[in-house]
Amino acid sequence: MSEPLFLQSVMQEKIWGGTKLRDVFGYEIPSDHVGEYWAISAHPNGVSTVKNGRFAGQKLDALYAEHREHFGNRPEPVFPLLTKILDANDWLSVQVHPDDAYGLEHEGELGKTECWYVIAADEGAEIIYGHNAKSKEELRQQIESKDWDHLLTKIPVKAGDFFYVPSGTMHAIGSGILILETQQSSDTTYRVYDFDRKDDAGNLRELHLEQSIDVLTIGEPANSRPVTIQADDLTSTLLVANDFFAVYKWDIAGSVEFKKTADYSLFSVLEGVGELEVDGAIYPLEKGEHFILPSDVKEWTLSGDLQLIVSHP
Repeated sequence: MSEPLFLQSVMQEKIWGGTKLRDVFGYEIPSDHVGEYWAISAHPNGVSTVKNGRFAGQKLDALYAEHREHFGNRPEPVFPLLTKILDANDWLSVQVHPDDAYGLEHEGELGKTECWYVIAADEGAEIIYGHNAKSKEELRQQIESKDWDHLLTKIPVKAGDFFYVPSGTMHAIGSGILILETQQSSDTTYRVYDFDRKDDAGNLRELHLEQSIDVLTIGEPANSRPVTIQADDLTSTLLVANDFFAVYKWDIAGSVEFKKTADYSLFSVLEGVGELEVDGAIYPLEKGEHFILPSDVKEWTLSGDLQLIVSHP
């Protein structure tokens, strides 16, 4: 029988984390400093576990390795995507991620292109998105002189905003922001600046200035231009499509029948309640659920009052 794969994953405690993963989504959290929930992940630093059906208890990385037929027999050697929810109770470090070539050569894993859908943001919340240096020489000079006020580009954000963050982009998520992140399956981050914060042992966190200068791109980041279509009970917004992933926001108000258009798809329920029907079986949906529809699911129905982020390779 064709069936969805509902997933349970792991929390990541962070110096900048808070309690919104509990307060907004109802997740059990291990402390008051939880920054990330790796909701759909086969990365070794936080692997999701299947909760239901014939694969219940299996880890997503092993399932992908042993049953590639459920993922369209695609050529990617590892499960290529990672879905996170991030609670920025304080500023994240100013950082950059490498592309695949640099990541594989220097870190032994994929690079990291990502994108952010802003679930909630406090009034006055900001992100860092890009920098003002016009050359690598100017970039190095401003980093080494710690001229952050002139180098970094801050912009205000609100709930519903979307940002495409390709590898090489200088970025940081600001305090008071809750986001859903879709990214390549990578955990390589190069810190440029960390606001001179110290960890619990009183040590400054490690920076990666040479690697950062190597991989940072020059020029303003080019955000995507979302496109929205309305069809009966579905409002579908294509947020971004590139060589790594396509990401959509779906608003369901009623009942919508779907046919497969991708080898497999990843789903995160951001708001509402409803149902998923696959081959006559009904699966209740509520805020905070995450699941994959594997390649043998050809048709399905979503009904209720739901807001979802959907992605596929």
